[in-house]
Amino acid sequence: MTVTVGEQVPDFSATATGDTTFSLAEQRGRQVVVYFYPKASTPGCTTEGGDFRDHKADFDAANTLVVGVSRDGIRAQENFKAKQSFNFELISDKDEAVCQLFDVIKLKKLYGKEHLGIERSTFLIDAEGRLAKEWRKVKVKGHVEEVLEAAQALNAQR
Repeated sequence: MTVTVGEQVPDFSATATGDTTFSLAEQRGRQVVVYFYPKASTPGCTTEGGDFRDHKADFDAANTLVVGVSRDGIRAQENFKAKQSFNFELISDKDEAVCQLFDVIKLKKLYGKEHLGIERSTFLIDAEGRLAKEWRKVKVKGHVEEVLEAAQALNAQR
């Protein structure tokens, strides 16, 4: 099952940094940005996470929680979060359950070899738990600002 814009996102729980378990159901009443990135501590993922970090106050003002997801283990996620001073939690999705829910595992090419990996993607979930907007095949530059604008506009409609 894959989530579709306008439909309810099935609840999911996953291991997150800060010795926590992220549960979508516990977020009802506020918007949630779930962004997927290929690998912790790589250049594009560091830049994207830094952009979310730097706009946290703006997301908070828009009643929006940000959470990042990759297939990295929890130790790699904790190190990535600490090294980059991320002010939001990162989910370790080693079993790819959350990735599959959002259909972000795609066939990719690297140095001429094909492999399955996370396609950089972002999802905005409204305060009632419905998928409001999605961005796939994300390019990092300017992306967080676009997500923030969508979150602010959605929050203004409430």
